[in-house]
Amino acid sequence: MINVLLFAHLREVVGEEELVIATEEMTVADVKAWLEARYSLELKQVMSAVNEAFAMEHTVVKTGDTIAFIPPISGG
Repeated sequence: MINVLLFAHLREVVGEEELVIATEEMTVADVKAWLEARYSLELKQVMSAVNEAFAMEHTVVKTGDTIAFIPPISGG
């Protein structure tokens, strides 16, 4: 099981702040593709963190890990 945390508008679109994916292992890119297909999200500009450390597309996410998706925030 991989825990997925969503922030800002991603949370609003999905309707949840936390999801669980029942799998042993995926890359960050795989998790993004899963979310995009399931919830029609656009995640190209979103930052990813695995276990509170910034992660690249090829980073492997394993059972028990938490991946967070943090969209860019604009403000003034």
